[in-house]
Amino acid sequence: MNLLSRLKRIGAANKTSVTLPITVAVLSVEMVKEENFTDGADEEMLGVGTNSADEKLAERRDEVKFIKGDQQNGDAKIDIGNLNGKPAFTGMSKEELLKYANDPFWVRLRWIFFVGFWAIWVAMLVGAILIIVGAPKCAAPQPLPWYKRGLHAKFGNVDTAKQEDVQAAQKLFASGAIYELPAAQTYDVMKPDVEAQIQQLVDLYKSSDVKVVLDLTANYVHNNSQLLLDALADKEKRGAFVWIEGATELPNKWKMVGGNSTAWAQLEDGSYLLSQFGSGNYDLKMNSTLVRHEFGQVLRHLLGLGVHGFRLKNTKFFLINDDLRDEGISPTPQEFNMVDYGFYTHTQTTFQNGLGDVLYDYLDMVKNISADAFLSVAEDIIQPQAYVLSEAGGALGIDLPMYGDFVKALSSPKQANKMTLMQQLQQVFIETGNSSWLQWNFADVHLDTTSHPSALALFMSLLRGVPVVPVDSIEYSRVSRDTYSEIQQLRLSPSYMHGEMQIYEANQLIAYSRIKSGSPGYFVIFNPSDLPQRSNFTGEEEHKLPEKMTVSYFSENYNGDDNGNSTKVVHSSKVNLNELLVAPHATIILTYVPVKSE
Repeated sequence: MNLLSRLKRIGAANKTSVTLPITVAVLSVEMVKEENFTDGADEEMLGVGTNSADEKLAERRDEVKFIKGDQQNGDAKIDIGNLNGKPAFTGMSKEELLKYANDPFWVRLRWIFFVGFWAIWVAMLVGAILIIVGAPKCAAPQPLPWYKRGLHAKFGNVDTAKQEDVQAAQKLFASGAIYELPAAQTYDVMKPDVEAQIQQLVDLYKSSDVKVVLDLTANYVHNNSQLLLDALADKEKRGAFVWIEGATELPNKWKMVGGNSTAWAQLEDGSYLLSQFGSGNYDLKMNSTLVRHEFGQVLRHLLGLGVHGFRLKNTKFFLINDDLRDEGISPTPQEFNMVDYGFYTHTQTTFQNGLGDVLYDYLDMVKNISADAFLSVAEDIIQPQAYVLSEAGGALGIDLPMYGDFVKALSSPKQANKMTLMQQLQQVFIETGNSSWLQWNFADVHLDTTSHPSALALFMSLLRGVPVVPVDSIEYSRVSRDTYSEIQQLRLSPSYMHGEMQIYEANQLIAYSRIKSGSPGYFVIFNPSDLPQRSNFTGEEEHKLPEKMTVSYFSENYNGDDNGNSTKVVHSSKVNLNELLVAPHATIILTYVPVKSE
């Protein structure tokens, strides 16, 4: 029976775990002897006879563990320890580590790791800061240009300007002051007397923030114009005019604008010149290279004098049909006499194809000279489609178009149009392009309007566009400075300058919202009727309105004694939108936080 079997029996009999120290050398020798190996290999393997080997073996002691096993079979497990002769790794003790604590090599290594760690940490911090600083920033919305930001005050001719005009413009908190340059002086702005007059006007407003805007008539010249004199002397320069040579009779039956005389003037040599705007005035072809150069020089000179904007008159006449065909009879003639201008359609002399491109050419000239300047129209464009650029996706060839009868409809004592006010307003924006910034001509307000002028001013001034206020209108004389001061503050808000607009209607009320994310929204309500109206507005889910809103401002007549059962309001008070009774012929402006749709 070998040693292992005997050890197993002892462990099984004691039913306990036994630990016996024994040397590997003794165990190995006995195992060899039990097997009767006597060839001497055991001595050779174990190095018998060498004291050094015996000493090494004697120094190495392993533990044999008997582990209690299965009680039924009497088995026991034996853990003999590490048989390969390699001691298990055990870390250094604290005492051993402290021996190297002050060793120069380890001290230096620790300092290298310490400094390296913080250097890398600081480098990452600096790198993160540089990434944040150098990253492209989201551009903040730019404020509106000056000609879109404030109202414009409309005055008379340039030669009527006076010091009191500045105070009148400041009452409106106007950004621009509009004056008309007489048509005969349009191409004479470089003459000393005309130039001095314009310079005097610009100097009048230098001490204020108001910019000078001129209304120009560029589509015809008088009989003393240098352009005409040059054309009479040189046939190559006659391309600036509608000039018919060698004709034995009138080219067609066109009539003078607003009259019943022929639109053609005959010169001494028998030539015919188109003259639609009165005797002694001759039409220009605004797409002519000669006219383009000449009018471009006019615009450049006026900008150099300090003028910041232009409104062009008669723009629908800038092009004519070169075929010179007779006009057709209008299906809805304004006059019923065949010799009168209003009897015909004027499709040959107005709103010709390419009109938008011609106007944009002059707008581009202005912008190239001064990006801060603008070029627009002084009259209703009537047919917006004619002003669309040929290759710009529906954009118009001018700044600040003026279009539609909405101001007239809003102020009318009677609703003559079959469409509601909401529908008319939507139509104006659709037909001029939904992104257009319009001119609202306050000269169109009815003198006998039943609505208070301050109510009209408040409602119109927060629409997308620029009110043009004649200083001789009721919108100037019957609206207080405080109202226009409030209008100025509202127009400078982000919700107005960059916000979206949604139009609403309820009962006879018309309203719209101006809202930009991150800013309070404005809800503007106007009651054109004679009775208080409940503001129970409803909108689509994405344009849902909150029930509670805060009163921001209201028209000067809102809390009047004759407003019946309308809800009396005070500034900064809360109102329930569904219960608010809006006073007749009045406007109220509310602020609110948009309702987020889930």
